[in-house]
Amino acid sequence: MPITIMGDKEFASVPSIKSKALRINLNQNIYGTFAEIGAGQETVRNFFRAGGASGTIAKAMSAYDKDFSDAIYGVEDDKRYVTEARLTKMLSHEVNLMEKRISREKHPNKMFFSYANTVTTIDFAKKYMGHGWVGIRYQTTPTEAYNEIILHIRFKENDARLQQNTLGILGVNLIYGAYYKYDNPKKLLRYIYDHLDKDQIEIDTINFSGPRFEKVDNRLMSLQLVKNGMTEAIMFNPNGKNILPARILYKKNILTLRGSFRPVTKVNMDIYEKALNMFLKENKVKKEKTVVIFEITLSNLRAEGKIDEADFMDRARLLCSLGLTVMISNFQEYYRMVEYYSNYTKERMGLAMGVNNLIDIFDEKYYRHLSGGILEAFGKLFYRDLKVYLYPFKDQETGVITDSNTLKLHPRMKELYKFFKYNGKLQDIVDYDPTIMDIFSREVLQLIQDGESGWEHLLPEGIPEMIKEKKLFGYQATIEK
Repeated sequence: MPITIMGDKEFASVPSIKSKALRINLNQNIYGTFAEIGAGQETVRNFFRAGGASGTIAKAMSAYDKDFSDAIYGVEDDKRYVTEARLTKMLSHEVNLMEKRISREKHPNKMFFSYANTVTTIDFAKKYMGHGWVGIRYQTTPTEAYNEIILHIRFKENDARLQQNTLGILGVNLIYGAYYKYDNPKKLLRYIYDHLDKDQIEIDTINFSGPRFEKVDNRLMSLQLVKNGMTEAIMFNPNGKNILPARILYKKNILTLRGSFRPVTKVNMDIYEKALNMFLKENKVKKEKTVVIFEITLSNLRAEGKIDEADFMDRARLLCSLGLTVMISNFQEYYRMVEYYSNYTKERMGLAMGVNNLIDIFDEKYYRHLSGGILEAFGKLFYRDLKVYLYPFKDQETGVITDSNTLKLHPRMKELYKFFKYNGKLQDIVDYDPTIMDIFSREVLQLIQDGESGWEHLLPEGIPEMIKEKKLFGYQATIEK
C-alpha cells in the first residue's frame, strides 16, 4: 500500500502554488531532482521559495549549453533538444543517479522522483510561440517500480517571462498531482490547470505509465484533453498510441475523412481508397509525404449530452485495427480543421466527404458567429491549397444518384457553389463501388445492437470478428428466430 502522504483530504478551495510546493517539501519521504532546460529553473524556483526544500530537492540543474547537455544526456539522432526522446533520457539519467548515490538502506522510506522539462519559449520576433516536453518519473512507495507522466505543451502567451512563469506553475501542479491525485488520473489532469487559464498554455499530448497507471488507457486520457478544452485535437496511431500531432502533420500533404465510424463500413473505406488515389495524382503530392487522417468530431462522440467513453473506445479500436491514424477534434466546421492543419504544413490538403456533408458546408447557420459569415468561412477554408473529393449519394427509395452536378442547394448559395466547383476545388469520385451504396452506419449499428444477422458483409474484412469477440457497440449474439 502507498505511504500516506500527510493525509489526502480535499481542500475547500484550490490550494495556492506556494502551499502545494510547501506540502511536498514538508513530506519527509518525497525526494528528487529537477532538470529544466529552455525556460530557466522556473518549477524548482517555486519549491525553493516555499521553504523547507532541503529535505525534498536532491539537485536542481539546467544544462543550457548544447555541448554540455550532450555530454550529460547523449546526442539525439535528429540533433534536436526539445523532443520526447530528450525528456525521457533526462528522466532516466537523473533517476539512475539517485539510485546510485542514495542508499536505500539509509533511507528506506524515501520515494524518489525526477522532474524534467525541455522547452523553447517565444522567439524575439514573436513569430514562433514555443513548445516543450514536461514529465515526472516517480514512486508512490519506496519499493515499487517507477510511474511516469509525460506531456507536451504549447505556449500561447506572447511574452517569454509570462511563459516561464506559466511553466513553473504547471510543473508544481504536475508534481503535486502525481503524488496526491494519482488514484484519479482524470482529476489529476484537470488539476494541472490550477491557477492557469487555457489561453496561457495548451496540452496536446499526455501519456501515463507505470504500476499506478496500469488500468489507464491513454487514448481516453487524450479524449479528456479535448473534452476539457485543453487542446483542440488529439491523435493516435494505428498501434493505439497517443502521438504528437506536429510529428505526424509537419510539412505533409493531408487527406482527411470525417465521419462517425459507428461502426466503420465498406462505404467509409471505399471513400478513403478512391479519394486517396485521386489525391496522390495531384501535382505536388508525393506518397511518402502524405498522411491520411480519419477524424471524429467531439459532437459525434456525444450521446444524450455527454461523451460515451466506451463507444469512443469501440470506434478507436476498429479504426486502429485497419491501420488508420485517428484524430479527435472539436472542429465542428471544416474551415477550423483546415486552419489547424495550416499550423503545421503549407502543402496540399484534401477533404473526402459525401454529398450530405458538402450540403452542410453551404449551410449559413454554421457561420453566424463569424462577422463575415459564410464568405469568411470559405476564405479560410480555401485560402490554402485544398480540394474536396465528393462521394455520391444514392436515394434508397428512388435509386437516384446525387453528385456535384445534381445536388440542390439554397438559391442564395448557387453562385458561391458555382465559383467553388468551376475553379477546380471540387472533384467527383466516379469510380465508386455502386454495390455498397445502400450501407449506412446507423442501420448496421441497429442490427448489431438488436442481435440481428446479416450485417457482417457490410463491414471491412476483420471488423465483424473484432466486434463479436470484444462485444463492441453493445453486440449480442444473433437471436434465434
